Amino acid sequence: MSNKDKEHFQENSPFYFPLEVTPRKGRLPISREDYENKPSGDIFGKIQDAGMRWNHKDVNQSEFLIMSTAGGLKNGEETLALGMHSGHFELGDAAKVAASAFKSRSTKPYYVSVSDPCDGRTQGTTGMMNSLAYRNHAATVLGDLRRSLPNRKGVMGIATCDKGLPAMMMALANEADLPTIIMPGGVTLIAKGIKDLGSVQSLPSLVSHREISLAEAQSQGCASCGTPGGGCHFLGTAATSQVVAEALGMALPHSALAPSGGKIWYALAEDSAIALVNLAENNIYTSQILTQDAVYNAMVVHAAFGGSTNLLLHIPAIAHAAGLKMPTREEWENINRQTPRLVNVLPAGKYSTAHVYAAGGVPEVMLHLRKLGLLKEDCLTVTGKTLGENLDVWEQGGKMYAWEAENKRDRRKQVRFNLQTFNPDAHPDKVILSPEAANKANMKSTLTFPTGNLAPEGALIKSGAIAPEMIDDNGIYYKKGVAKVFVSEANAMKAINHGEVKPGQIIILMGTGPSGTGMEETFQITGALKQLSFGKEIALITDGRFSGVSTGACIGHVGPEALVGGPIGKVQDGDIIEIKIDCDNLSGSINLIASHSNPNVELSEAEIAKLFSNRLPHPQLRPHPELPNDIKIWAATQSGIWEGCVQDADRILKIVKAGIDALK
Repeated sequence: MSNKDKEHFQENSPFYFPLEVTPRKGRLPISREDYENKPSGDIFGKIQDAGMRWNHKDVNQSEFLIMSTAGGLKNGEETLALGMHSGHFELGDAAKVAASAFKSRSTKPYYVSVSDPCDGRTQGTTGMMNSLAYRNHAATVLGDLRRSLPNRKGVMGIATCDKGLPAMMMALANEADLPTIIMPGGVTLIAKGIKDLGSVQSLPSLVSHREISLAEAQSQGCASCGTPGGGCHFLGTAATSQVVAEALGMALPHSALAPSGGKIWYALAEDSAIALVNLAENNIYTSQILTQDAVYNAMVVHAAFGGSTNLLLHIPAIAHAAGLKMPTREEWENINRQTPRLVNVLPAGKYSTAHVYAAGGVPEVMLHLRKLGLLKEDCLTVTGKTLGENLDVWEQGGKMYAWEAENKRDRRKQVRFNLQTFNPDAHPDKVILSPEAANKANMKSTLTFPTGNLAPEGALIKSGAIAPEMIDDNGIYYKKGVAKVFVSEANAMKAINHGEVKPGQIIILMGTGPSGTGMEETFQITGALKQLSFGKEIALITDGRFSGVSTGACIGHVGPEALVGGPIGKVQDGDIIEIKIDCDNLSGSINLIASHSNPNVELSEAEIAKLFSNRLPHPQLRPHPELPNDIKIWAATQSGIWEGCVQDADRILKIVKAGIDALK
């Protein structure tokens, strides 16, 4: 090769690259004692840190791990690659701020990410089969990652949405003997005059029934995500999970539901990092914060917010990860009976989650609950203070944390003023109501757990989200109707969109529990029933679960599920179903009362039992043919819907041993 060719090659060819570099100067401050006594991994880790261009003199700094569910790629304001949803799109930015805060405290931050799917994106697709099981998978991987930094002094989790945030809480709950903190990923802002992100998910049904024009559907869809980051702006599973993280004491006061990408959101990233360092310096560990009383507080706050039914799967899973007793159905019932719903928020109310944040968020709701004597105020929180002490500061003013900047003093007064400045019609006390105002507005409590011959193990309905006009003066929702049976959500949606489901009928959707479809959400149906003008005249009973945005007379979590012999799997088209929900006393029943062969004659309990005994399950009832193998394994080993659908190792090992013994 000539010299000219060599010069051209060096200047223009991607194949011209160095194979060695000049060594960096300096020495790692590792003692002889460390070389002789520390695990080789400790030494190699510091070598790697220097290789990643950390100042070699500082490799002995305390190690803190940041874990997030970030997805997508940004270059400033430019989108380079999309995430799966806005909820994780800006989390990398928060992680950068947190990392800088750790550095400012002379500690050594590490950052890893386990991203998460979007339940809205997978609605009606086979991707939804992964949804609930993914929570367990992600929690496992996050746990593996934190253990892979053996010398960590604390862990910060940054997460936003339906499965990523519960998974993060499970992973950190299991970090009993180290400090941890959650930074909730916040919410996207609503666009003026545009449908919220829950409503736009029903555009297909609205277009099919000509209840909205194609042009309007197109323009609504283009504008409904007002800002590029943050979880959906209704109180769905993502927002409820943020609320629960704060109520558990795992997140800073007034951190849930902050507008993503705003000044306050970035400040929360910084404050969360500093709080974690303080926890480590004061030897305050997760097990001291995440206690049985903290779980109780989270359940109370969930009821007061009118939270997503999916948290009845997630809160038990978080408790299990922490080694605590999982709440029972009876405990959920008692808490919902004594706790008023106080938050006027989408989808069952008027305001967005950002409005709730500006009205005071979780601390403001807790002030009302405190006056009712419903909270365990001695619980320790990530501020290093008790819940009661935090609420004193929130109510009386002052700094929430010792390091807080002066311009954040009297946070409650400032954020409530901000709400009225930007939205004069949204008075804080109309967004978060007092118990007296909520009662006057006839806001029903959140959850009811009906039983009956279709649900011997119980079921679940967000009774606080039933349309008020469907409830009589005694607080009763009553419906007797003809069963319209489906074994797949796709077929049910096809029937709804083609006008084959009539007002007055009761949809029975079976085979959508863990064994059938991984316990998929059935939001396509519930969303359509909410948005269609006649939808409130139709009820739904299913062994599946619901999106957090679901409302209306929709009863899910029916147990046992159809595929393990539940009676719901033996309902036939034309059977007469009776639903009674007492929305004031939070009791209810769902029963088959007459056969399609003689619909005008109600049957006795003995006759119903005989009917179910003689009937075979629906002939098309089977696990979904595209159910992935890993989801089949999860479905076979999970603990059940009233115990968080977790995979308990001791329980699984006992089952495996019993199986091995039976084969001998």
